[in-house]
Amino acid sequence: MFDNTCKFLAENFSADFANWLLGEPISLTKIEPSELSLEPIRADSIIFLESTKIVLHLEFQTEPGSSIPFRMADYYLRLYRKFPQRKLHQTVIYLTPSRSELVYQTNFILPELNHRFNVIRLWEQPTAIFQKSLGLMPLAVLTKTPNPVQTLTQIAQAIETISDTREQSNVAAATAIMSGLKLDKTIIQRLLRSDIMKESVIYQEILLEGQTKGKAEATLQIARNMIRSGMTTEAIAELTGLAIEQIQKLR
Repeated sequence: MFDNTCKFLAENFSADFANWLLGEPISLTKIEPSELSLEPIRADSIIFLESTKIVLHLEFQTEPGSSIPFRMADYYLRLYRKFPQRKLHQTVIYLTPSRSELVYQTNFILPELNHRFNVIRLWEQPTAIFQKSLGLMPLAVLTKTPNPVQTLTQIAQAIETISDTREQSNVAAATAIMSGLKLDKTIIQRLLRSDIMKESVIYQEILLEGQTKGKAEATLQIARNMIRSGMTTEAIAELTGLAIEQIQKLR
């Protein structure tokens, strides 16, 4: 949920992210991971954005992982293969504080290869930067703020002034989700209006995802009941639409 929210922000407010990371408010468009061929890309935490001169590759992480440096090198070569004439800019953005040394690792090294990439630890970033643009506002609470509640209060007030209803709704929902990494939900609910958030694309996607998961769990429960009643695997598969392998695992 947090990764997808970050991807939504980067895609829909690309100029804000470009201004923060590149120092220039360039409008970027999304590159689908499938365009980079080879093995499928784990797309839940990454986004590729492009302009005519640059490709911006972002990876959002709530937890550090030892495989990240290799992935950055792998993605760099894929991007270079497709866009050899463009400047490639890669950044891993860590969302939550960690004592792991991995959040400071900025290269992937082999005997004859040393690939470098950028790393940003949000909790070390100045809060003021994130209060100035809509696309970064939802991340403000995760920055180097001495008072996260006060920061969220200020962001909530700024959201109230957004004139575009759809934009206001999306920023509010994204702010609520990202603030959940640091603040109690009761504080978030008190400061951000739920009626605004319910109209957002993000909220609707979460709702749909929850409904889908609910239906899937209901189907599994029905299958479990059928197993207890002595029905054959084939009959259960026909009635529920589940694969035989899934039913065998349930058994």
